[in-house]
This record gives sequence, structure tokens and C-alpha cells, in this order.
Amino acid sequence: MARLDPDWLGRQYDNRARIPEHPEIFDRWAQASALSRESLSRRLDVAYGNGPSETLDVFPAPHADAPVLVYIHGGWWRSFDKRDHSFIAPSFVHAGAMVVVPNYALCPAVHIEDIAMQMTRALAWTWRHAALYGGDPSRIVVAGHSAGGHLAAMLLCCDWRRVAPDLPPDLLRHALSISGVFELEPLRRTPFLQADLRLTAESARALSPALFPPPASRTLYATVGAEESEEFLRQNSLIQKRWGKRVVPVCEALPGLHHLNVLHDLVDSQARLHGLARELLGLPAARR
Repeated sequence: MARLDPDWLGRQYDNRARIPEHPEIFDRWAQASALSRESLSRRLDVAYGNGPSETLDVFPAPHADAPVLVYIHGGWWRSFDKRDHSFIAPSFVHAGAMVVVPNYALCPAVHIEDIAMQMTRALAWTWRHAALYGGDPSRIVVAGHSAGGHLAAMLLCCDWRRVAPDLPPDLLRHALSISGVFELEPLRRTPFLQADLRLTAESARALSPALFPPPASRTLYATVGAEESEEFLRQNSLIQKRWGKRVVPVCEALPGLHHLNVLHDLVDSQARLHGLARELLGLPAARR
């Protein structure tokens, strides 16, 4: 079966190989992120837990009672840093939101399940402290790209009372997945990821949101670049197929975009992806 052939899976999931201009794109992100940190009010490297990687950057809202966007970066759970993604913040802060960008430990030093638990602590911190930075803790939305899209879906299924007794059961009601992965068995068979992710058949099942019961009374928007690989397109469609249109009312392949420049649409106030994020945040559409 082609979908389980390791060589084919490598070609499907190795986005750096698929996008030769990725170094220039990463440089663009780094430069835009540095400018974002210089131009915005910010609180950097705030601890949300006790581990050295358990810090986050906060970009306060311009006004009180604002919606809160928590953005989780991608990189196959094994690369990148929150500082590489500060560029996500400006367009949403200017639209009236508070933005939080958390860090997490990277594989192979930890397992994916450890990272998922770190993100629950980051969300708990956000709920407890949002008001200090102009955010409304009842209006938290998570957006994640690639591995971050997987983590966003995991968080949507979280039983928050098991994380801590002070947390509300509806801490997170809306999430946006961008080029997310929801079935991890193919990654277990993908050669360039195997050594770092160390997935077993059991952990791949336990960490696959597509195999979870649909989260009741919660909403996921699933998006992907239309120019991405067959597997990323399949993964995006799969979560709507498994969770249903009530939970996943938006399942879109965005024209002309690949796995990296899809994030440029997230920060472009005139783009479809940015509009979907604003919709989940309850912000009005940008003026044209």
C-alpha cells in the first residue's frame, strides 16, 4: 500500500525538501519576529511551568476584555522556538486581541505526550493570567501550525478539570489547525522522523486526535495549503470525516499556498486564513 511505503511517506512529509526556498522563508520569519518584538508591548520569557523550556511570550491587548489567541508553532515537535514566531502577533494585536506564543521542549529530549502536557500548562497559565494583559479568559482560541495544529486539536479534547481543579471545563472552545496532522501512524513509518519522535504503535494511536471521540460543544477549523502534499490534504480532510461537520464546520484547502507560506495568510488581514482566525476570536472582519 503506497500510503505505508517509507520512501513515499518521506516525500510526503519532508516539507523542507518540498520547498527549496525554505531558508529564505525562515529568514523572513526571523526578521519579522524581531521587528514585532521591538514594535509591540510585550512580556517575554514568562514562566508557565517549572521546566527550562516552559516559558511563553505575551503581547498584551490594546484594550481590556479582549479575546486571546494562543499560537503554537510547528516543526515536527523537534525544531523552532517561540521567538521564531513573534511575527504572528502584530496583525492580531492591532485587531484587538491579546496574543500568547508558548515554547515547549523538543523531541527527542522529550516525547510528544510530554509536549501535549506542557501545552495544557500553558493554557492553564493563560486562563489564570489573561486579565492582567487585557485578555478575557472566557475567550481563548488556540491556533497551531503543523505539529502545532496537532497540539491544538489535542487541547480541544482536554478534560481541564483533570489538569487542575480550578480550571473551567470549557476553558477552550475554539481552535484553528493550519496544516495539522491528526493521525500519527504514518509518521511512525516516516524515516526522517522516526529517531526523534520515537513513536510506537500504541503511542501513535494514543496521540491521534482523529481516533478520539469528537469533542462536544467545541469547534475546530481545519485548514491546509492547497499546494501541500497528498498526505497533508488527506490529514486535513480526515479530521472532519472523523469528528463530523458539527465539530469541524470549516475544512478548507487554501489556493496557491504550501506548508510554509500558509502562515503568511494567517497574518495578512485581507486573507482568508486571517479572517477565519478573527471569526473564531469574535473580532470583526478587517476593512478592505
